[in-house]
Amino acid sequence: MSQSINPLQVLKSLSDATTELVRKLTPSLVSVNTTMTRGTGVVFSSEGYIVTCNHVLGRSASVRIGSGEKIFEAKTVGVDPYSDVALLKAEQANFKPIELGDSETLSTGQFVLALANPFNRQPSATTGIITNVGSTLRGWRGTAMEDVIATDARLNPGFSGGPLVDVSGKMIGLNTAFVWSRGIAIPVNKVKGTVDRLMTGGEIKRAYLGIVSNTVSIPQEIASQSSINQNAGVMVFSVEQGTPAKKAGLAMGDVILKFNENPVTNFYDLPTLLTENVIGKKTKLSILRGEKLMELTVIPTTAEGEEDE
Repeated sequence: MSQSINPLQVLKSLSDATTELVRKLTPSLVSVNTTMTRGTGVVFSSEGYIVTCNHVLGRSASVRIGSGEKIFEAKTVGVDPYSDVALLKAEQANFKPIELGDSETLSTGQFVLALANPFNRQPSATTGIITNVGSTLRGWRGTAMEDVIATDARLNPGFSGGPLVDVSGKMIGLNTAFVWSRGIAIPVNKVKGTVDRLMTGGEIKRAYLGIVSNTVSIPQEIASQSSINQNAGVMVFSVEQGTPAKKAGLAMGDVILKFNENPVTNFYDLPTLLTENVIGKKTKLSILRGEKLMELTVIPTTAEGEEDE
């Protein structure tokens, strides 16, 4: 005879396991406070390195972190606004780093726990499942974030910069936003790569063209041409003087179709393609000028106007 399952015992076991997981991870959480915002940070190493979201820091020059009853001044080691990752360092602190997982092994339906402690009191936690792996978040804070983790765990104010963990307590993502009824987290493998660059003094650079643009539809009679074969592109509304776009001959009204042979069909495609790898490199732009297909060569720089040597 099979033994019956006690639903209450199953629920209690789940509750106890979740409570124990929160208790275990609490020492790896810190509050991150600036003059304008409150958020959460995750201890990345026992040397006092802490990762949080760049938007939590904003433009504040002063950052304080809280751990238990202790408050520490922290310096900003480096930031990557595009990926929304920031690295802090607290010299006096002796922290317990979180254990890192592997975001390449995640699956839709996987149970997750999101944690936060913006007020340096008792931690907050929400649970859910992964609803999508490898999502693209477009339109949030004026940019596009590729390959993010989407969950149905509700992220309340202050959860930004906190960890998303799996059932074993390993960090699989960095919580960054709650949009369209979904919790959004940056995959931990991407966070690790950014932190490694920032920790060793590496600067995260982004390529720059110097244009104001937006998505436009291409008329069907033009879009159907075999040399074009796309129904949308990015129209240039203005070109700043002295910029790579101006030097390349890009003009107001041009519609960018391709960047290095990569289709550009949406305003958010360009930030994805303007990576550090193209700084200082001759790059082919395919554009529509009126109804004429043209090719230009642009050499992207950084926003400060420097080319990669």
